[in-house]
Amino acid sequence: MAQILDSVRSKYGAVAQSKLSSNDAGVKAVAEAFGYSAEELTSIPAEANMGLSCGNPTATAHLRAGEVVVDLGSGGGLDVFLAAKMVGPEGRAIGIDMTPAMMERARANAASGGYTNVEFYQSTIDKIPLPDASVDCVISNCVLNLAPDKPVVFREIARILKPGGRLAVSDIALKGELPEAVAQSMAAYVGCIAGAIRIDDYRTGLLAAGFEHVEIVDSGSNLNAYAKVENQSGCCSPAMAEESCCSPISDRDTTLHTELSDLLSKYDLNAAAASVKVYAIKPMAGATSKTVASCCAPGCCS
Repeated sequence: MAQILDSVRSKYGAVAQSKLSSNDAGVKAVAEAFGYSAEELTSIPAEANMGLSCGNPTATAHLRAGEVVVDLGSGGGLDVFLAAKMVGPEGRAIGIDMTPAMMERARANAASGGYTNVEFYQSTIDKIPLPDASVDCVISNCVLNLAPDKPVVFREIARILKPGGRLAVSDIALKGELPEAVAQSMAAYVGCIAGAIRIDDYRTGLLAAGFEHVEIVDSGSNLNAYAKVENQSGCCSPAMAEESCCSPISDRDTTLHTELSDLLSKYDLNAAAASVKVYAIKPMAGATSKTVASCCAPGCCS
């Protein structure tokens, strides 16, 4: 487990220190392929997007003014900054990430964007540094699949949510068996594929953590869209110069996007995995399931 976390931290640290941003056509294309509008991407610092998304959780979280929202695995702050606009000055958007370089990048983005209602904490997501029942909504974007112990993470999310609070996550889940080469690849793990669990196991895990009204919907997005980052910046582009993309192939094995793109060129991940939208609600004390469902089912909260 420690080795996995160290590898994830190292790989994402390298991405955080790169120049990848929405200013790169390939990085922007990945975000748009997974549900972000051009208007959303231009409304936040370009450096908040590094082509690491698999969906747009803020589009389905039904955030309201004044709410407290937490983004698990917040990276450069992409979803935190979008959420901050939705909850307004009376609300708070909090980012949790374990990678120091991502923390540095996110805080720099917050300063450059003039955000006053955002906070970032460095931590793993199995030990969230927030009080019990203090959060209205938890979002995450292609990160829960990276957690080695997912049941613990599900319980932590339930702990910090207020009764009636909701989970709105974009993630990767499995609908079949991964090719062995992909399942054993650390690049595929760090790239959010090999660590994914089956859709039924995802649902079972959330129910076991105490959630109700769990819905997991296949978004239908094309996972091969990740190759667009490599197409943009994989060969002697300034965006990846810091990651030695122009070095001999043996030196390029440490770059996340290069390794993942190589796998995508050999396997169609859509056959076994899917980008999913995950919804769940923490039961409200004293409320019936029917009452909670009618109020907060996906698509009806506003």
